[in-house]
Amino acid sequence: MTINPWINFNGNAEEAFTFYKSVFGGDFTKVIRFKDLANPEYPIAEKDQNKIMLIALSIGKNDMLMANDVPEIMGQEVNENENRSKISIRTESKEEADRLFNGLSTGGEIEVPMNDGPWGSYFGMFRDKYGIEWIIEFYSNK
Repeated sequence: MTINPWINFNGNAEEAFTFYKSVFGGDFTKVIRFKDLANPEYPIAEKDQNKIMLIALSIGKNDMLMANDVPEIMGQEVNENENRSKISIRTESKEEADRLFNGLSTGGEIEVPMNDGPWGSYFGMFRDKYGIEWIIEFYSNK
């Protein structure tokens, strides 16, 4: 099974994903802008044409992180500090956990610094500079 998180942004999906790519590495496998879908039956306002309809970043062996901007035409606005969900990453080493935590939390707010958790994992939690909440953890095979 593969689970691929999808994040909604208010116009800064490309900026956020460029940052995520700098931390995770990987490649963008798709970048589709709203202007790419425009047609006479589905006109796109000029201010929304360069916003992201779909961006996908390959991370890890089989995983994908995906996102889009939510333009006004869709009648929604994403609350930058929503707390309904978190993205959880289980790493293969303590070093990888530290690297991802330190990279992704840059400019954000750390809720729980990386430390040994009471349930046997090396664990940390934060909200990144784009308002997305993350959990990073590593379980050793002791």
